[in-house]
Amino acid sequence: MTTTGPRLEEITPANLDAALGIGVRPDQEHAVAPVVKSLAEAYVHPGAAWPRLIVDGDRPVAFLDIDWYEDGSVRRSGLWRLNIAAGEQGKGYGRFAVESVAAELRRRGSAQLYVTWHPGPDGPGDFYLGLGFRTNGEVSGGQTVGVLELS
Repeated sequence: MTTTGPRLEEITPANLDAALGIGVRPDQEHAVAPVVKSLAEAYVHPGAAWPRLIVDGDRPVAFLDIDWYEDGSVRRSGLWRLNIAAGEQGKGYGRFAVESVAAELRRRGSAQLYVTWHPGPDGPGDFYLGLGFRTNGEVSGGQTVGVLELS
């Protein structure tokens, strides 16, 4: 039986090449790290990262990674990376990714989902704001910080 609709898959040896093949549009490359860098960071931060491939049917369409940060009483986790394949953008996979991350963070007891984005007219700010994120006045690494309340 074939599963229809998008789903998350753990990155495994069987789908590693598919994950590495996810590439955003050339005009977006300055705004998000490539999947290979995200997977390298996940490898060296295994307790903090949660990389997943988004697959629709048998097509890999996107990559996401959660940053699970907890330091004593401080818990601040969120969508660390989101790479939607160039030919798959505008089909709802970004919304699916955010909803999936929100569900995972709720499952882990988080009340907020954080995200950062490249500011400017070519950045994904309108996308995140349209999903309910609100800027909090912070800037991290030159990127706008947004927060989505999960309660």
